[in-house]
Amino acid sequence: MPKTSARLLALLSLLQTRRDWPGALLAERLDISLRTVRRDVDRLRELGYPIAAVKGPDGGYRLSAGSELPPLLFDDEQAVALTVALQIAATTLGDRTGEAAARALTTVRQVMPSRLRHRVKALQITAVDRPVTRPAAPIGTGVLLAISSAVHAREILRFDYGPETAEQPPRRVEPHHVVTWDGRWYLVAWDLDRSDWRTFRVDGISLRTPNGPRFTPRQLPGGDVGTFVTGRFRGAADGVTGWPCQGTVILDLPAATVARYTREGIVEEVGPGRCRLTLGSWSWPSLAAALARFDTEIEVVGPAELTDAFDHLARRFARTAAGPPPVGPVDQVRARSR
Repeated sequence: MPKTSARLLALLSLLQTRRDWPGALLAERLDISLRTVRRDVDRLRELGYPIAAVKGPDGGYRLSAGSELPPLLFDDEQAVALTVALQIAATTLGDRTGEAAARALTTVRQVMPSRLRHRVKALQITAVDRPVTRPAAPIGTGVLLAISSAVHAREILRFDYGPETAEQPPRRVEPHHVVTWDGRWYLVAWDLDRSDWRTFRVDGISLRTPNGPRFTPRQLPGGDVGTFVTGRFRGAADGVTGWPCQGTVILDLPAATVARYTREGIVEEVGPGRCRLTLGSWSWPSLAAALARFDTEIEVVGPAELTDAFDHLARRFARTAAGPPPVGPVDQVRARSR
C-alpha cells in the first residue's frame, strides 16, 4: 500500500478527472479497501477539499467547488502551461490583474518540484504589444468579473459609456461575450435602444446597478464570436464579411514566397514563379499599397476600383519623386515681401 501522502495525491488526481467516482472503482484503481477510501476522503475534506458524497446504488464521491481555494494538483504539462500563461498575463495586463498574475507566477514557481523548476526557469517570455497612439486605460478585475457574470447569467446590463454621459441615458444591452483584441477588452452585446449589435470598450464602461431582467440570447451574425469580431474590426458593413475592399492580382513571385508574408490573403499558384493573390484592406489605396510592397510586376485581375487605386498612387508618387515645383521670380518677390 502506498504511503498516506502519496495515496491522498493519487486520490485527489482521480477525483479531478471525472464528475462522479463510485467508491468501489476508486478502491480498485488505488488498490485499497473501501474503508481506506472513506478515511482518505475525510482527510482531504480536513485539508479544505469540498468532496461530496454521491447517493446511489454504488455510492461514490464528487469533487465540488468550495468557498475557499485549497491546494491544487497539476501534472507536469499543466504546470508548464500555467507558467507560460501567467508570464504572458503578467506582461500584457498592466493593471491589478497583471500584478496578481505576477504574484501567482511567483507562488507557482516556489512550490514546483525541482525537475520542473529548472525547466521553467529557462522559460522567460516577454509579450511586447505593438505601439498604439492611445493605450488602453487600466481595467480592474471587478469590472471584468461583473460583466462576465452578467454574460453568464444572461442579465441585461445598464451602464454609462464614454466621458460625456451626464446628459445621456444609460445604455441598455444584452451582453453576450467579453473578448480581448489588440491589447484591449471589449464587450460584444445587443444594444436594446439601437436594435443592433455593438462592441464596447470595457475601459469606457461605468456600470450601473442593479442589472436588468434575464434575456434569451440571440444568434450572433456569422455564427460565432470570432467571425463577428474579426468582421467588425475589419470595417465590414454587416460586421461579418471580410474587408470592405478586396481585390485579386497576379504577382511574378512563387506562391510559397508570397504565402510567407501574407497573413489573411489567399495565395494560389498559377505557374512557375507566378501566383494569384486575393487580399483585403480598409480602402482601395491602402490595398494597392499593400500589394506594391511585394516589389514585383503586378497584374490586376479585379475589380476596376483596384486598378484606379494603382493609378491614383502612381500619380501621387510621381509628384513626390519630382519634388516641389521650382520657385519662379514672382514667387521670390512675394516671399521677400512677407
